[in-house]
Amino acid sequence: MEINTTMSATEKLQTQNAVNSFNKSIAVNGRTASQELGKDDFLKLLLAQLANQDPTSPMENTQFIAQMAQFSSLEQMTNMSNEFTKLATMLNSSEAVTVIGKTVDIDVSGQLVSGVVDGATRGANPQVEVNGMLYDMAQVQRVY
Repeated sequence: MEINTTMSATEKLQTQNAVNSFNKSIAVNGRTASQELGKDDFLKLLLAQLANQDPTSPMENTQFIAQMAQFSSLEQMTNMSNEFTKLATMLNSSEAVTVIGKTVDIDVSGQLVSGVVDGATRGANPQVEVNGMLYDMAQVQRVY
């Protein structure tokens, strides 16, 4: 028994129509093209590769395992990046809170403003309150 692995003109046309229809549905749903592949894209590519592989020469187990390992590594790096961002935010917020009650020098457009920190805000961009004004923690030059 011989397996025909070439597509007829009708099959090529059907495939091209399916691809065009899919691409149009992506454009309608508001998805924009990106130059980066995310973990969802990687998984879609792997599944498409498995679904469309040549049945007479399937993917070897080692190739499949290597690609799954790459996917797992990508997912773990993404998770670590998210957690490091959260950690950095917490550390910045904590730093702002620790200067409450202390005297600071703040650089405001090249001029130093000194005063006692009366309060602080938390979050991604913590601020300190000095002399009734809020300043970014990044502007604090000296704490004493």
